[in-house]
Amino acid sequence: MGIYTILPKEIQEVDVIIAGGGCAGCIIASRLSDADSNLSVLVVETGTNNDNIPTLTHPAFLMDGLVPGNKYNLYYKAAKSEELAGREIVVPSGGVLGGGTSVNLMVYTRAQRSDYDSWGMAGWSADEMMLYMKKLETYHGPDEEDRHGFKGPMHVTGDGYCSSRLQNEFINAANDAGWPEIPDLQTMDAVNGVQRAKRYVGPDGKRQNTARQYIHPKLEDGQHPNLHVLIESKVNRIIFDGKRAVGVEYQPHTTSQDVTQGHTRIVKARRMVVISCGALGTPLVLERSGVGDPDILSRAGVPMIANVPGVGRNYQDHQLVIYSYNSSLTREETLDSVIRGDLDVEELVTQNGPILGWNSIDAYGKLRPNEADIRGLGPEFEKAWHNEFRNRPDRPLMMATLSACFPANPPWLPEGQYFSIAAFNAYPFSRGHIHITGPALSDPPDFEIGFFSDSDNVDIKGHLWMYKKQRQIARRMKVFEGEIANSHPRFPPESRAACTRGPLPADAPDLEYDSEDDKAIEQWLRESVGTTWHSLGTCNMAAHEEGGVVDANLNVYGVEGLKVADLSIPRSNVAANTANVAMAIGEKAADIFIKELGIGV
Repeated sequence: MGIYTILPKEIQEVDVIIAGGGCAGCIIASRLSDADSNLSVLVVETGTNNDNIPTLTHPAFLMDGLVPGNKYNLYYKAAKSEELAGREIVVPSGGVLGGGTSVNLMVYTRAQRSDYDSWGMAGWSADEMMLYMKKLETYHGPDEEDRHGFKGPMHVTGDGYCSSRLQNEFINAANDAGWPEIPDLQTMDAVNGVQRAKRYVGPDGKRQNTARQYIHPKLEDGQHPNLHVLIESKVNRIIFDGKRAVGVEYQPHTTSQDVTQGHTRIVKARRMVVISCGALGTPLVLERSGVGDPDILSRAGVPMIANVPGVGRNYQDHQLVIYSYNSSLTREETLDSVIRGDLDVEELVTQNGPILGWNSIDAYGKLRPNEADIRGLGPEFEKAWHNEFRNRPDRPLMMATLSACFPANPPWLPEGQYFSIAAFNAYPFSRGHIHITGPALSDPPDFEIGFFSDSDNVDIKGHLWMYKKQRQIARRMKVFEGEIANSHPRFPPESRAACTRGPLPADAPDLEYDSEDDKAIEQWLRESVGTTWHSLGTCNMAAHEEGGVVDANLNVYGVEGLKVADLSIPRSNVAANTANVAMAIGEKAADIFIKELGIGV
């Protein structure tokens, strides 16, 4: 098997190096190694191997991956933010082979048509990207509009273990609130409704990730001696010969006797170097390599190779708040018993219990406000809606996800059965940045997350609407038995919007909120909003004069032989959990590189 923690001495130069073995990197490596058996390909991945690790393989253990400090993630600490009540948000990113697909929630959602079209780059339109969305998947379900693929490595299912009563209650309550059930929200055009969830879970109940589905089969079949994977090795910078990328410098695995702490090594690339370290990692690699804004490079003590000011700018993430509720559900209808540790994990794994194949997420929605709601959010929001949404009718304001659990195990939470609704804004107006502060891997980045920093508070106003609407849906569900107060705003005691306990009568009216309630919600949002792990946009695919870092063929401006292919390249956000976009970028990038390399013909 060509997977190493220390690179063999005979592998000191290859044809193509891919820095980063995540969502896109694994796909690119797999496709290139298939296209030409004589093309040597090396993946250099920071994290460990992901294979045969029960907490990564079985969907029911997904919350383990969200625990702070988990060894399979990387963590980026943002600066303290006044807009976020003085908090320093930590943003995780997949830090294991397979990247985010090895640790994420396995939610199957796709971007909208206007998302890809808004990038405005030749070859990257929605219709062209649909080819790659189909190529990557084997879809288990009806496909009346011919929008899905049936021969790809990543299986998409929806008929496994689920909480059908909770799912039905959510679908019915959303319909009562004005959002109908749509059988397939992932066509790129469907919007303003809810769907029974599909997941990146195989028919065998195992997580689908790009390492297991794309890389490991090639490493195990004996037919790809040209594919090599170096794990537990951190890429520091790109090596240039003049303006041409000719290799990478990396910090290798340090438990070997012949490697000392902080020591770096170089491996050469004859034909191409691809950076695929994600929206938080890729700009730092570029800047440590001398590609970026001259002022930032100068302050960090890095000699400039190429003047590309857009590196590290335009940081975006979906801004997430999770609201939880007490329920009348049984132990078998939620994932709480697994999260609390009530069930014997070893016995579950040994018996391959059906619940292991469940990620607890049984429905989701892409929702737009009505005209009265838009007017009620004020003139600034109405102006923003007119500019960004009104003429793009496929764009939702809110992404909502239903989970059959409380998504943690805090000591204050009584034993019970819960459900939660996660709400995030699909197109936040706020922007941040990430840059180096010095030349070394150990130098902390200058990371501004930017949440709620837009000048007219449009993001806050959108979340205000989202809070009220998701709560309206929850209160209409027959399994609802009150809010978990610690996951909701602190309303004034006399407020008609205060949290309740126990079930509601069937004729309970919708809540009314006054200005004091809105203040309480805004304060709660600033204290509670967090990352959705959907970082993107820091190395835009756009014209250089528009702040772009790469062109339509993913070439980094100002240098040769260097590509970027990951979630750093989208210039604007998408109404989706971003794994699908990252994988589609990987498939598209592989096609571009195969053509340029003149292989696979």
